[in-house]
Amino acid sequence: MSSNTYGYIADTGPTQAYGNAPRKYNPINAMGRIEFLVVAGGGSGGADGGGGGAGGYRTSYGSGNISGAESAVEGDLAFIKGDTFTVTVGAGGAGTASSPYRNSGSNSVFSTITSTGGGGGGMADSAPYVPLTGGSGGGGPRQSGYTSGASGTANQGSDGGDGTYTASKYGTGGGGGAGAVGGDGTGSAGGAGGAGLGSLITGTSVVRAGGGGGSVYETGTGAGAGGSGGGGAGGMTGTAGTANTGGGGGGGSVNGGKQAGGSGGSGVVILRTKNVLSVGSGLTYSVASHNDDTVYSFTAGTGTVTVESVYN
Repeated sequence: MSSNTYGYIADTGPTQAYGNAPRKYNPINAMGRIEFLVVAGGGSGGADGGGGGAGGYRTSYGSGNISGAESAVEGDLAFIKGDTFTVTVGAGGAGTASSPYRNSGSNSVFSTITSTGGGGGGMADSAPYVPLTGGSGGGGPRQSGYTSGASGTANQGSDGGDGTYTASKYGTGGGGGAGAVGGDGTGSAGGAGGAGLGSLITGTSVVRAGGGGGSVYETGTGAGAGGSGGGGAGGMTGTAGTANTGGGGGGGSVNGGKQAGGSGGSGVVILRTKNVLSVGSGLTYSVASHNDDTVYSFTAGTGTVTVESVYN
């Protein structure tokens, strides 16, 4: 009998003892693991600017290089009965045609795992011009001297594409996605948003965390497409990222004034486990089953989750 069989400890087999005996026949706290996918809110596209970066993407489900920026999957988290942890679903950054002209998405959290909100796209003719760093970085604007895309966060997402100050369309950069960098803008087109990543954690393959497409000057024609996984397309007014994908918003153009970039898509937290969880107030969620596991999908809010019982 191994030393941990049936949750007891012993040298060669169970030997009942008590007090200060050298070896005890004592129960240990059983631990149950939770697999996760945590996607933050996407950044907005810039007004007269680049596409928004996708929300940071972290997962322990599956195998290989399928976590953010095509990094290796992370380790599952383990809990004992009675443990509590926080879940927070990050909101997407709001698109706006007025200052600050773009906004980053908000972080999503599962216990000790935090995914960083996507960066907002850069914008022209309004300081500070530069796109914002984030889970994935925002796309660069058409502003001379400030065209570079912003950086993504290591093991969460990718960099935004560069904009250009080249006539006639002055294309801006696409926002970075969880799986690929944003496309660069050209003199004829906005950059496409970077591609997202797929996950089977719910039992169905879903692609999330695509970057927003870049815009072009004074027209929607030639604007960049949104990245696969919920990224919004660039346009005269940018298209919003898809809710609960963490997709970045598309960049907006300029025509008699700045046009708003699309808002970033909200994030999502998905937990897959054999444990029984109870969910406190403040969270919007659904529960499903797949192959003897329970899948908890959190789509909005923040709150506390309790481990009611543990199984492996």
